[in-house]
Amino acid sequence: MTRVRVGVVGAGVVGLSTAVCIAEALPFCSVTVLAEKFSPDTTSDGAAGILFANSFPDIPLERQRRWFKDSLDHLLSIAQSEQASEAGVLLTSGWQVFKEVPIEKKPFWSDLVIGFQLLTQDELGQLFPDHKFGQAFTTVKCECVPYLPWLEKRLRKAGGNMEQRKVRSLQELSHSYDVIVNCSGLGSKTLVGDDEVDEGDREDMLARCIRLEPSLCKAKVLREWVGLRPGRKNPRVERDLVQLQGRQVPVVHNYGHGGSGVGIAWGTSMDALGLVKQCLHDMHLQAKL
Repeated sequence: MTRVRVGVVGAGVVGLSTAVCIAEALPFCSVTVLAEKFSPDTTSDGAAGILFANSFPDIPLERQRRWFKDSLDHLLSIAQSEQASEAGVLLTSGWQVFKEVPIEKKPFWSDLVIGFQLLTQDELGQLFPDHKFGQAFTTVKCECVPYLPWLEKRLRKAGGNMEQRKVRSLQELSHSYDVIVNCSGLGSKTLVGDDEVDEGDREDMLARCIRLEPSLCKAKVLREWVGLRPGRKNPRVERDLVQLQGRQVPVVHNYGHGGSGVGIAWGTSMDALGLVKQCLHDMHLQAKL
């Protein structure tokens, strides 16, 4: 059987997760990740990696819930395995606090994390006197500096490849791949002309952290890191058929996660895998005509 050539553009947490999902589920595919930068030089390497979900206005809630649940289940299984240390995945507990009471006091993911509970007014007054609302829970923390190389290793084990190159246009890939998966984040502005991708703003995070946790005021700054979150109003997880160099090439998009990259990467990658399967099914039908 001729191997189907799949090119995944982007080597952040979304790109590598997508590549691993495809390579492991579809062994007849030859999967190659193409990126100008790999870990430790990706935006994902600077992610906090604490799993909870943001809400996207135009994505059905059940789909958002599935994305988060699939990602949480995936990382929980790693955290409870002998690979936890190598992958940089562990359980962590903490609080999420708000200056104002949110409209939805219980987020849609509250029953998916461990031990979710609302803080009482007494607890808020003692711990976070400048905040009006808070919640406590246990979830997973995914350190991307070890996690991305761990995904690369898993991809290679499944027969996938890595190629360091800057992809300036999908036209470059038209004759090299049967299916293209776009996980390029900010690169989607030029690759597919998506003007919704937002570079985001930097704020004085250290000062805000010290206001929240005064004990940090004497903490030694070990290093500073700045990255641009490739966000948009809603993540784009869909398939397309693009005219490239005189032929129609199926393209699956999986990008625009913003600050939710680690939190929903595995879930959207599972969706992307399903879309790739649909592309292959259509290609098979087309070949029979």
